[in-house]
Amino acid sequence: MAHLKRFSAPETWRIARKVKKWAIRPSPGPHAAERSLPLAVVIRDYLRLADSLREAKKIIAARKILVDGKGRRDYKFPCGLMDVVSIPDIDEHYRILFDSKGHLRLVKITADEAKWKLSRIENKTIVKGGKLQLNLHDGRNIIAGENDYNTGDVLKISLPEQEIMEKIPLAKGYLALVTGGTHTGEIAEIEEIVVTKSPMPNIVKLKGFSTIKPYVFPIGKDKPLVELPKVEIYE
Repeated sequence: MAHLKRFSAPETWRIARKVKKWAIRPSPGPHAAERSLPLAVVIRDYLRLADSLREAKKIIAARKILVDGKGRRDYKFPCGLMDVVSIPDIDEHYRILFDSKGHLRLVKITADEAKWKLSRIENKTIVKGGKLQLNLHDGRNIIAGENDYNTGDVLKISLPEQEIMEKIPLAKGYLALVTGGTHTGEIAEIEEIVVTKSPMPNIVKLKGFSTIKPYVFPIGKDKPLVELPKVEIYE
């Protein structure tokens, strides 16, 4: 469907539901519609840089908004988890994260923090020449020099160059952000990864609760690499 009613907009969006009839449907892209925000919604409804959709479109069309270091002209471009939104003209930068209520939020970050992002490895493939390609949660693909990565690991990559700076493994003792289910937006330490002998997802036991592997996003060892909006940390 080309249109989307505000009342039916994804629950992850923090927008007023009854002030207008229609909302903006995200374009097909690196993030699923229910887990992303159209760029115009970010500019108009979240950052309040525009009073209307027309103004938001003009700002975006002028390439004044960068997503992961690249200018985007599509006002419906889907911005999702860990994406970095920058406005160079006013030197402001934001990272998109889930809060403890499962809403997508913008967390203000520094210019240095805007030079990198975290991306989770969803799967691995072998491409031409026998090279290993890492397929990440935000739609990007990176050629790795060696097979030292597992699905579920998270990469800290530079923007916009896409160079691997660091690996945060899905492993015991690491902190993880939960990105789905009843514990969305919470952080906890990984205690165990339980492999299920069935088509069902593997289970990850964290300190205080358990969830499925697709919902677990490693974010650091001793402390989170990203600043999170109002999350509960299990001690």
